[in-house]
Amino acid sequence: MASIQDSMLLAKLRQLECHFTWDLDAMDLKDVKIRVKNYIDLAEGEERNIGWSYSNQAFTKYMQGHLEEARDDLAKAEQHIREQHGDNCEKQLIVTYGNFAWVYYHMDEHVQSQTYLDKMEKIKKKFPTESPSALHPEIYGEKGRAFLTFVWQYYEKAKECFEKALELEPEVIEWNDGYAVTLFRTESDLTSFEESPASKQLRRVLELDPNNAHMMVLLGMKHADYAEYEQAEELMERAMELEPEKPYVTQYVAKYYRKNGKVDESISLLKRALERTPDSAFLHLQLGLSYDRKTENLFTLSIQHLEQAISLKPSFITAMVKLARIHAKGKDNRKAEEMFKRAYEVATARKEHLQIVTRNYADFQLYNNRSEPLAVKLYKEGLRLQRDTADWEMSAKQLENIANKKISRNPHDGEAFGIRGYVNQMRAIECYEKAILYDPDNEEYLTALCDLRLSLQ
Repeated sequence: MASIQDSMLLAKLRQLECHFTWDLDAMDLKDVKIRVKNYIDLAEGEERNIGWSYSNQAFTKYMQGHLEEARDDLAKAEQHIREQHGDNCEKQLIVTYGNFAWVYYHMDEHVQSQTYLDKMEKIKKKFPTESPSALHPEIYGEKGRAFLTFVWQYYEKAKECFEKALELEPEVIEWNDGYAVTLFRTESDLTSFEESPASKQLRRVLELDPNNAHMMVLLGMKHADYAEYEQAEELMERAMELEPEKPYVTQYVAKYYRKNGKVDESISLLKRALERTPDSAFLHLQLGLSYDRKTENLFTLSIQHLEQAISLKPSFITAMVKLARIHAKGKDNRKAEEMFKRAYEVATARKEHLQIVTRNYADFQLYNNRSEPLAVKLYKEGLRLQRDTADWEMSAKQLENIANKKISRNPHDGEAFGIRGYVNQMRAIECYEKAILYDPDNEEYLTALCDLRLSLQ
C-alpha cells in the first residue's frame, strides 16, 4: 500500500510548476551558486523581494545533495515573501511550496511533502486561473527568473515566461525588470537605438522605477552600442550616484569605461567591486581585459584574472578565448593553442559560442601558426553556424582575402576559386533564406535553397 501511495505522491509532484520540474541544468553549478549568493548578500536589508533568489539557492543545494540546507533556504524564501507581500503573499508562495514538497519527498518525509501539496491546492482553489493550462503570473515570473539564472540557453524560455507574466500584470516592476534583462542579453545587432526592443523595455522599467541603477547602466550600454555616448555617460554617472558600491552597477560602468579608453577608471572600479564580490567570474574577466588594454607590462595581471575567471566558471568560453588571444599576443603559441582547444571542446559540447571560438581560433592559425589550411577549415566551419553575426561576416571576409591572395600569386589556383565558390554558396543560402522569409510559397526559392544545402553536405 505504501508503494502505491508513494507512486501517487510522485505523480502529483511531477505535475507541479517549480524548480524540480523545469528541467533546470547548471553545468557551471559553482558559478550559479556564487552569483545567487552574491545577489542575496548584496540585496539583504533592502526592500526587495529576494524570495526567488533563495529558491534558486535551495535548488543548487539540492543538486549538491544538501537537502537540509535546501529546506532551510526555502524557509528563508517563504519568510522574505511574507515580509514583502504581507497578507497578499499566497500566490507568491506557490512555487516555494512546490519546492518544499519536492525537498521533503527526497528527504523521505512524505507526510510533510503531502502537507505542502495540500497548501498549494488551497491557494489554487482560492485563486483559480482562466484555464487549467494557464499559470498565475507569479509562477511565470519566478520561472523566468530561474531560467535567467541557470544557463544562457534558457534565455529564450525566460523571455517567453516574462512576456506571459506581463500579459497578465503589465505594471509589475519585477516582471518588467526581468524582461528587460533578458532582452538585453539576447538582443542581436540592430541598426538603431530606437529599433531596439531592449532599449524600449529598459526605458519602460525606468518609468516604473526611476531610481533603478541597474537598468540605467544597461540602458547606458545600449546607447553606447549605437555611439550615443552623451546619453550613455549621463546614465552611467546617475547610476553611480545612486549605487556607487553595487558590483552589478559598477561592473557595467567599468566595462563602458574600458571600451571608451578610460582604462584606469575601469580598473579602479573593478578592483573596488571585487572587494565586495571577490569570487565573481565576470569581474575577473573584465579586470583581465582592462589590464590587457592598459599596457603590455600588465600581461601577468591580465592572465591572472582571466585564469581566475575560468577557475570560478569552468565553462566560461568568453574568458577562454580572451586568454588564448592574450597568450597569442605574448607569442606563447603553446599556451594559446591549449586554451583555444579547450574553448573549442567546451563550445562544441555545450553548443554555445562556437562561432566566436572558431573565428578566433582560425585567426590564430592564420597569423600565429601560419597554418592556412587549418584556418580555412575553421573559417568554413564558422560559416556553417549562425548567420547574420559579426563573426560570420568576418569569417567570410577572411576566406575571401585568402582566396584573393592565392589568386594574385597564381591565377590558376583551383583551391582559391573553390574557397570563393564556397563563400558565394553560403551567401546565396543566406539570400534565399531571406527571400523565403518574405515570399514563403515561392517554389523556385525553396528548390534552390534545398539544392544548395544538399551540395554542402
